Amino acid sequence: MCNNEELDIIELESESGELLHLRVDRYFFYNGDEYVLLTDDCGDGKAAEEISHYVMKVVPLEDEDGEKMEEFVPVEDELMDQLIHVVESTFGDE
Repeated sequence: MCNNEELDIIELESESGELLHLRVDRYFFYNGDEYVLLTDDCGDGKAAEEISHYVMKVVPLEDEDGEKMEEFVPVEDELMDQLIHVVESTFGDE
């Protein structure tokens, strides 16, 4: 689990029911939609080969008090392949 309060960490449940703590790495736009790149590397010393990355669509929402929120929604496999290519070609050096 990530303990660094400076990181923007979210908690999601995987398809298998496992609780994931993911760091928000960056937001980016593709074809007019906003996406987020998430990683399970929270500064806990994992080797690069052990780090998983996720790309999800950002859906803006408002709660019952009118406060703006974001929901991260999984994308279809075909779109995921395109988004991974965008991430690798745009942010690969970082």
